[in-house]
Amino acid sequence: MDLFERAARREARSNEPLAHRMRPRTLDEFVGQDHIVGPGRLLRRVIQADRLASIIFYGPPGTGKTTLARVIANSTKSHFITMNAVLSGVKELRHAIEEAQEHRSLHGRRTLLFVDEVHRWNKAQQDALLPWVENGTVILIGATTQNPFFEVNSALVSRSRVFQLRPLQDDDLRRIARAALTDKTRGYGSFNVVVEEEALEHVISVANGDARSLLNALELAVETTPATFPPPEETEIRITLDVAEESIQRKVVLYDKEGDYHFDTISAFIKSIRGSDPDAALYWMARMIYAGEEPRFIFRRMLISAAEDIGLADPQALAVVEAAAAAFDRVGMPEGQFFLSEAALYLATAAKSNSTLAFFDAIETVEREKTEDVPTHLKDANRDGKGFGHGEGYLYPHAYRDHWVPQHYLPDSLRGAMFYEPGTLGYEGARRTEILRRREAQLAAIDGEHHRGEILTFTPPQRSRDRWFARLVEQRGKTLEGVRRRVFELSSPARHYNILDLHAGAGLLLWEALRQSPEGLVVGMVKSGRERFDALLQGLDETERPVLYPVEGLLVESLNRIGEVKFERIIGFNLFATAGLEPTLFETVGGLLSSDGKIVLAELVPAEGQTLAEILRSSSSRRDEKARGSNALEMKPGELADLLAGVEHEIRSEVSIKAYRWTGSSIRNRLEAAGFSIVSLERRFFFEERLITPRDIDAWLDPTRSPYGEALARRVDENARKELNRALAQIAERGPVAWRRAVVFVVALTVASR
Repeated sequence: MDLFERAARREARSNEPLAHRMRPRTLDEFVGQDHIVGPGRLLRRVIQADRLASIIFYGPPGTGKTTLARVIANSTKSHFITMNAVLSGVKELRHAIEEAQEHRSLHGRRTLLFVDEVHRWNKAQQDALLPWVENGTVILIGATTQNPFFEVNSALVSRSRVFQLRPLQDDDLRRIARAALTDKTRGYGSFNVVVEEEALEHVISVANGDARSLLNALELAVETTPATFPPPEETEIRITLDVAEESIQRKVVLYDKEGDYHFDTISAFIKSIRGSDPDAALYWMARMIYAGEEPRFIFRRMLISAAEDIGLADPQALAVVEAAAAAFDRVGMPEGQFFLSEAALYLATAAKSNSTLAFFDAIETVEREKTEDVPTHLKDANRDGKGFGHGEGYLYPHAYRDHWVPQHYLPDSLRGAMFYEPGTLGYEGARRTEILRRREAQLAAIDGEHHRGEILTFTPPQRSRDRWFARLVEQRGKTLEGVRRRVFELSSPARHYNILDLHAGAGLLLWEALRQSPEGLVVGMVKSGRERFDALLQGLDETERPVLYPVEGLLVESLNRIGEVKFERIIGFNLFATAGLEPTLFETVGGLLSSDGKIVLAELVPAEGQTLAEILRSSSSRRDEKARGSNALEMKPGELADLLAGVEHEIRSEVSIKAYRWTGSSIRNRLEAAGFSIVSLERRFFFEERLITPRDIDAWLDPTRSPYGEALARRVDENARKELNRALAQIAERGPVAWRRAVVFVVALTVASR
């Protein structure tokens, strides 16, 4: 044996599988698929001329899809990039596009992008590729085992030629086998391998048109026949029919309950259930039972799958498997196989959800975060509620309509954290929208941004109250839901619309915009607290997320950074409370509207909402006339109400108080001055029941704490303010009061779009 033969033998003993080593490198080496790469065929011509346009290869495994892509890579002068859709996502695609742009701009070279198993990318990921295929940045070569007309976006299919590859013929497989046995560099040509004709025909038959399966079977037969491989020089490796059958069947019949095959088979069984394939589930379970697997082990794995893979999509799944396991214990084998079959079929055909995995995200957070005290309102109030205020401020959900009230249950540092992502199927899917909307309303209700600028703001109660007083307390969540519902009734966005939320706040409108326009662009302007969005964004693919712009100074300055995008809908809630008085704001907003777009705003109008005079007047008829002691009033509540009514009327006309600078009329005037045409302007009142707390009273009446209190002090003497304080304290002691919020909804067009 000379030096070159030794080198060839070392190459043949490479760790790479035979199927990988024997991949054709040129069209001349490629075997089969003459209908697309035979002499004179279109694909062969464009490969040889290096004039390839976007193509998709479709066919079963082992027919040469990836091999053809490699042949093209070896034949082209274009830059070639390879990706696997199982392992790559939008991030890797973005890098590939940047690389392609660089090669085009610096070297004038085209880029061919090969995406193996392209059907594994979801719609959003495939959409992310589309514009770069369309503008010629990359030429797509896709490979898929699934029908591209069903599994690949129609837009990509319409821009590509689809070539269907067929299972290889027996003659093709025979040529591939002969090449592997005679090739001294990549195959077994350096060894004395003799394959009997019957053995070769058996391997070809079992391969069933799959070249990879053929080469894997041949590799197993050749390398397991001698006692050691490689064998001593000149040793004959004879592959008989018995050897071929034994080698090919070895993995099928081997089932060690402590070894790899045991775990591989149970893994295939569970993955078949997870993939909703009842036929495969029955097949893998039959293999386990046939090999002597313990049925109780299979039941244990199915119990896990019922919670892990089906979960809340079908809560009955756990009960079905538990009942089948109990029945098996009573009956035993062989009739117990009916219970195994019923449980497996139920799981395989049930709706799927893996949302129970949220628990492990919570565990990870517990391990990572420092341990925090339980929030005060969630602590047990039975032992030391009076001494330490434990339980104070807790809202009893069963006292509310639908047995729910927006309330925060996590430690302060985890506000906005999200572990559970509801699935889209079955029981869970039916509740998904309600769960998400409640979560969004809860975040909005606990966030003070939506009420900034309104003087008479809610402050959580600071004293323990009877839980039944809580029946009518803290209904801001319902008010916010009503505001959101009306905004989208007025805007009626299509699924493809671009939507701009001028005041994203805690996401009250932002998430609904994303839900109603999933195929458009949703942009939110966020003034502060960007971190509150992080947990919610983690559940979305990058291409499905809203684009968030931080507002660190004037909103106008941030809007100017958006660029050339036009929006069919521009929405906002409480915009005037934060930025409505900025010069040129609405002129800038008008420039962002598309020609057929419109702006829809909802604004809390404190000047038209609840007054303290109305609270005093409504309570005067219910006042306990026997009140005595330090809380006794020198002025009657009716007299106080009359006094305060006149004062509040004056206060609401003060231009210096920002919250009172706008009403429905002033909002109309501001928009019309910026060139908008008002389509509709409506005022709606939302009624809530709420407790008045000592904190509220102090915030309203203290001249150092609010513009309202400062204006009141200029008009009312100290004695009258003390009387007012005592009257409001008495009202607070009696429980919840009716509270009115005024919201103005305005729909406007730019002059150009009228």
